[in-house]
Amino acid sequence: MTDLASTATTLAGPITLLLLTATVITVCYLAVCRWRPFRRCRRCHGTGRRRTMILRAGRTCRRCDGTGEHLRAGRAVLNYLRELHDKGTPR
Repeated sequence: MTDLASTATTLAGPITLLLLTATVITVCYLAVCRWRPFRRCRRCHGTGRRRTMILRAGRTCRRCDGTGEHLRAGRAVLNYLRELHDKGTPR
């Protein structure tokens, strides 16, 4: 009968590498959300104007209200958590 213990492998190396990579990506994304909270609007490509289907006239982009920028999802979460913390902290 073969010894099964000699063929066992550990997943400590790949799991540790995966967790480290996920942590680095998360920290980098949070840094980007901190220093550049807005991103370009995808619908108008950052111009703030959209072309209409009829007569191809330009109108203000409804998604970004003509600013050409959108708040990043990560920054919206950070703002929500900060607001939640401020409401729960007695002053």
